[in-house]
Amino acid sequence: MAVDLTLERRTRRAALRRGVANVATALLFGLVALVGSLAPANAWWNDEWSLRKKITVDVSASGANVTDPIGGVPVLVRLHVGNFRFSSAKDDGSDLRFVAGDDKTPLKHHIEKFDSLLGEGLVWVAVPNIAPGARTDIWLYYGNKKALATSDPKGTYDPDTLTVYHFNERGTPAIDSSVWANNAQSVGQPADGSLIGTGLRLDGRTPVTVPASPSLASPDGAALTWSAWIKPAGLQPNAALFSRRDGANALVVGVDNGSPFVEVTNPGSVQRSSAGAPVAAGSWHHVAVVAGNGQVTLYLDGVSYAALSASLPALNTVGLIGGDSSTSSASPIAPATAPSAATPSVPPDAPAADGGAAPAATPDAAATPAPAPVAVAMAGFVGDIDELQISKVARPAGLIKVMAIGQGPDQAKLMAFSVDEETASWLSGYFAVILKSVTLDGWVVIGILLIMAAVSWVVMFDRASYLSKQAKANAQFMKGFREIAADLTMLDRGDADDISTLGGRLTEADAKMMRSSSLYRIYHIGAAEIRHRFSNSQRAPVLSAVSIAAIRAALDSGVVKEMQRLNRLMVVLTIAISGGPFLGLLGTVVGVMITFAAIAASGDVNVNAIAPGIAAALVATVAGLGVAIPALFGYNYLISRIKDLTNDIQVFVDEFVTKMAEFYSADRPDPVEHRIAAE
Repeated sequence: MAVDLTLERRTRRAALRRGVANVATALLFGLVALVGSLAPANAWWNDEWSLRKKITVDVSASGANVTDPIGGVPVLVRLHVGNFRFSSAKDDGSDLRFVAGDDKTPLKHHIEKFDSLLGEGLVWVAVPNIAPGARTDIWLYYGNKKALATSDPKGTYDPDTLTVYHFNERGTPAIDSSVWANNAQSVGQPADGSLIGTGLRLDGRTPVTVPASPSLASPDGAALTWSAWIKPAGLQPNAALFSRRDGANALVVGVDNGSPFVEVTNPGSVQRSSAGAPVAAGSWHHVAVVAGNGQVTLYLDGVSYAALSASLPALNTVGLIGGDSSTSSASPIAPATAPSAATPSVPPDAPAADGGAAPAATPDAAATPAPAPVAVAMAGFVGDIDELQISKVARPAGLIKVMAIGQGPDQAKLMAFSVDEETASWLSGYFAVILKSVTLDGWVVIGILLIMAAVSWVVMFDRASYLSKQAKANAQFMKGFREIAADLTMLDRGDADDISTLGGRLTEADAKMMRSSSLYRIYHIGAAEIRHRFSNSQRAPVLSAVSIAAIRAALDSGVVKEMQRLNRLMVVLTIAISGGPFLGLLGTVVGVMITFAAIAASGDVNVNAIAPGIAAALVATVAGLGVAIPALFGYNYLISRIKDLTNDIQVFVDEFVTKMAEFYSADRPDPVEHRIAAE
């Protein structure tokens, strides 16, 4: 039976040790995770910039969900007051810098628009490579008033990009942002408030001319990528968005009653893509045409819309944006048409329907060929167009989808902005953003907790100083008390503030320290009781058991008072320990309620709207724990010191009573009688 109990105790102890080890491990991992989450992911690229922000291009399943190859692409970074602090950047945005995810490699960029007063910025950043189905991080640095502008439109696009029109000019032809400088040759009407800054408004009568430059000349069967954002004003039949005709060759991108199409004209044939679901008038849509390897694909909003088995013809003439016209007197050769079933062919000698002979064809009529059909220019597109790009390569489908998502209204699926980080101090960056989001009720709770924290720290300092002083004074007193040989009252002169120096064996400093001792105050009570009982006696004092018990009771009353002194103000620490977390929890709950109420009122449900409010609400809990944890540690330390001093007091009382019984017992010889006998 004893063996079983021993095994059971050992099993319980082992289980307890394992439980403690598991808890300690969990706390350690939690601390490591917390430190890892608060620590910066990478070293600072340049300390001259005081602010940085991580931007994540997410094409994984949780983001834009692009699984096709993408490669390098200039992405549009939209800045607004919700994700950028315009007051901390230069007024023209010249201090903006973009760095790759390694936080070492600067990226080319250029600014299309930056308005610090309106809080709007449009920046194009060349991301070297975006892997399909993955996340790619880049860093945005700003906050350097001494920085010089490094906006580089030519470096943002690769050499395969032939034309990029942002249409943000006023009164001048559109400027090409690519390295080829294919600036437009005519002025268009700007469209304010377009999808990406300022766009181009087309009236169907005045197209914008794209030059016939050597870089834009394309041989037969060349590759091509054409893309633009369009907003039709209405449902037009056969409206040309972009056309380029060279004799019998032509390429037209247009919209027919809301259905985008691409039409390729080679000598002897005209091919147009099939009509799909029409787009709604007055809404923005991304249209792209990719040609290469005998295939022409039309994309709508990043998704394949129609396809042609055709190759592009040679084109060396100007192009028109928002219009169409034939640039050659020779009309394109119309495709052969099948004979009509309503007019069957009749032999020359066939009899007439009424039984007579059909009139024979005259030689002149037989020799004269039928006139070739004349090409009629399509109507010009009426509506807005923005961000037109032309490349001499066939861009991959993944890149087209990234362009459609990243430049359009669904950009939030592709891009995520983190909070700002600062170099100033640990109080900046994430912590500064959180503190700025704390509501008034949260500050009230935090203020109360700060007062509690200050009071608890004052109490801990006061108690620690007092207990340390008591320990030293008690040690000094016990040193003198143990030198008493015959009279227990010899250290006390009758006044609590007047202590004997034992005939000069103690210094005045030691005597002064002893006066502040809790043991001396108890000793003074006992000495006063003894002196009171034998103040007029000439014989050796003798105390009965009843007198000793009475003196012991007096000593116990002194012990109670000293215990009260030692535990003075300790209740403040218990209030801080138990009340701090509950006050913090109250502030957090109220803050969360206010955050969700604000979200419900505004209808803006997204992570960027929720996260600051929740994080700010949790500050109250952190403040409550910040009050309780130091108070808990201090309380446990002080309680252990108080327990040691209390044990010393109890031991001293027992020692004093024992010596009192020894010195003043009836069996002790009278020192006066011994002196007379000796004489």
